[in-house]
Amino acid sequence: MTLRLHGVGRRYGLRGAWVLRGVDLDLPGGTLARITGANGSGKSTLSRLLAGIDAPTRGRITGRPATAYVPERFPGQLPFTAREYLAHLARVHGSAAGPAAGSGPEWLERLGAGRYADVPLRELSKGTSQKVALAQAFLARPGLLVLDEAWSGLDRAARGTVDQAVRERLADGGSVVFVDHTPGGLAADPHLVIDVADAAVTLSDGGAAADRTGPWTTVTARHPDGAAAPVPPLPGAPRVVLHGDAHRFHVPDRHSDGLLRALLSTDPAWHICRVAADEAGRESAGGAGRDAKALAGAGAGSGAAATGGGEARTGAGRGAATAGDPAPAAHRLPDTGTGTGTGTGTGSDVAPDSDPDSKRRYGR
Repeated sequence: MTLRLHGVGRRYGLRGAWVLRGVDLDLPGGTLARITGANGSGKSTLSRLLAGIDAPTRGRITGRPATAYVPERFPGQLPFTAREYLAHLARVHGSAAGPAAGSGPEWLERLGAGRYADVPLRELSKGTSQKVALAQAFLARPGLLVLDEAWSGLDRAARGTVDQAVRERLADGGSVVFVDHTPGGLAADPHLVIDVADAAVTLSDGGAAADRTGPWTTVTARHPDGAAAPVPPLPGAPRVVLHGDAHRFHVPDRHSDGLLRALLSTDPAWHICRVAADEAGRESAGGAGRDAKALAGAGAGSGAAATGGGEARTGAGRGAATAGDPAPAAHRLPDTGTGTGTGTGTGSDVAPDSDPDSKRRYGR
């Protein structure tokens, strides 16, 4: 599934200045995208729009998969312990995440916060609270993960764990969008850089583009439907070439395992014919992302834009005539500014050009 922004704009109030305007963006599965820009440029506004926490004043957002969002600050006023909070979110997610996602306490242990599982959220330090927020996001195994300075307050070990968990999401076909001002780590390794300035965005290849000059793998596979089979979004955004009744997927080596898992997990599964080292792929890699993006868009179509579970309220509304139904009221948490969407729907995020409470709730 490809998340698409069509002419998206956002401003706060009827006469407010445009924070974002005319944003067009495609985000296919398996993409790691970094949002950059000066303080106050609109990075957090774009993050909330991508996550479905906020809705556009103008334009449309389509194809959003199940989404998890982690802001810079996790609100600690919720009346739960860390364990209770994660259990509540697990119930909201239901079976969507599946057993492979692990449990809330397991994620706390992995992030180095296991001993705080039974401590009330209001008593946790900023760093530990942030680990709880990250645990709820990874627990859901979202198709889209949005991290808005989510590394803030984390120790070095936890930062490394988050980086690794993000790479696992990418290998599983998910997309990750993040804001992080710390050099190194994922900040040096995005596929796409989205720079925000003067209410507009500029797109450029990220540091991971350098990987396209390194080792490549070609996976030749056949689908039961033959050459006419639609190609889903795949890890590593491979370049796809038809070869008789088979498809050849050219991908950087580091994405080859994730690509194979994705092809074998479809229904019906692809038949893997051959896996080989690829010299030609690296030479023609410049167009790989564009080719794969076009194929993914053709195969995936435009999905529903829906969120549920622990999302914060969207003061601007969701275009009730076209958007998927939100989670039942009993499954909603208070306005926390963090949460996970697990719903499905049939439309797009469209919001009216009015929302008197938005500036108060989503202050820039």
